[in-house]
Amino acid sequence: MRDGTMDAFFDALAATGNCAHPIRLVGSSATVDTTTGQVISTFDSRELPFGTLHRPCGNRRASVCPSCSRLYARDTYALIHAGVNGGKTVPEQVRDNPLLFVTLTAPSFGHVHGHRTGRPCRPRRPESRTRCPHGRPTWCNRIHDADDEINGSPLCFECHDTASAVMWQWHAPELWRRFTIALRRGIAHRLGVSDSRLSRHASIQYAKVAEYQTRGLVHFHALIRLDGPASGGTGSPAPVSLDGADLAALVRKVVPSVTVLADPVDHEDTPRVLTFGAQVDARTVRGGSRTDDPSGPLTPDQVAGYLAKYSTKDSSSLHGHGQGRPHLLALKRECREMAQRAATFHDVDHDYQRMGKWVRCLGFRGHFGTKSRRYSITLGALRRARSRWQELAAESRRTGTPIDTRDLEARLLAEDADETTQVVGSWTYIGTGWRDHTEEAMALAVAARTREYVLWKAQQRTTRNGVQKGE
Repeated sequence: MRDGTMDAFFDALAATGNCAHPIRLVGSSATVDTTTGQVISTFDSRELPFGTLHRPCGNRRASVCPSCSRLYARDTYALIHAGVNGGKTVPEQVRDNPLLFVTLTAPSFGHVHGHRTGRPCRPRRPESRTRCPHGRPTWCNRIHDADDEINGSPLCFECHDTASAVMWQWHAPELWRRFTIALRRGIAHRLGVSDSRLSRHASIQYAKVAEYQTRGLVHFHALIRLDGPASGGTGSPAPVSLDGADLAALVRKVVPSVTVLADPVDHEDTPRVLTFGAQVDARTVRGGSRTDDPSGPLTPDQVAGYLAKYSTKDSSSLHGHGQGRPHLLALKRECREMAQRAATFHDVDHDYQRMGKWVRCLGFRGHFGTKSRRYSITLGALRRARSRWQELAAESRRTGTPIDTRDLEARLLAEDADETTQVVGSWTYIGTGWRDHTEEAMALAVAARTREYVLWKAQQRTTRNGVQKGE
């Protein structure tokens, strides 16, 4: 307000969708008709507020950019929901196939404090209380709140196997890969066919996200769908001899058999056999009909929302308001030390040579959101559709011609859409972020208020629908 740039700032902020750390570019571009070579329109950053083009950072982590992470979560929800109920080029027949909500966790590497929903952390009677070899108690009668900073911390840091925890985190993506292989083999055995011929009878499709637990290790949440033969396309009818309960039983059976042998980081280390945790949650969302499982509280919409929410979390969200929880700092320190040891012991092509790049992720190097090829649409297709919509809207404003909404979604999501225009430009990167901390704080505040407004609108809509149904 003092320098008269308030309006320009809010125009730039709106153009980025309230991004906290926008990319700043200068330059110009021209839109050319590829059939005639005619220049349809031109664009120059000098015409914009501050003479700069601001583009959203696109970061998926809510702790970095709440606005961009919300967009990522919405795209993730659309992707996951399409694989559950169809739509977005995914046939509606996927609704008929068995569907599971599966959670796989890390094993225990030592006792840790935790929130027990109003119950004591690790209660022991006086006569059964013992101490660890380092003289620390192996019990805790405190009741920890959900936001207690001690949650996830070991009862004894010296007893806790932090090195194995980091090694498990590093190999977690490989554990998931082997789990999917083992599950396919289990299904083939259940159907009485060979592994190589399974695709002629059934296929497994999934969407998975990784979420950090309070102790700093990830666990995997996944929607697993049983489809029929691969030749039948996405959502082909599943084998009638397998329903959701059978699939859940197979998941629980194969998980304990999945192992990875981890190489030692150097001559002072030891090989480790890594597994998933003993707690395996495989819940039937849909047994194999169009209705949800009546015996379970989960619905397809709920689980799609869960996975979309988890997809924006990262290790930074665990630190709370402090400088860093001790057990998370211990994981980072151990990961850094193991990376340094491996760098001098293994050859340059060894997997461990990249461990130092993932210290900030506590050793987890996998993607936080993945899916099988034929589960549903891709994030890239959704982003391409959004870009095409913006082009259509700009063309409509330029020519005054209304947008033809017939088959609009199909045209936006088409793989082989005919592109009749091409954008030719020259842009230079000049920095990331707003001009100062005040503008960044305002961007965060506007993003927060926008989210509050969206939630309020959703509540109002739910209330109106409820009243209408009641009437």
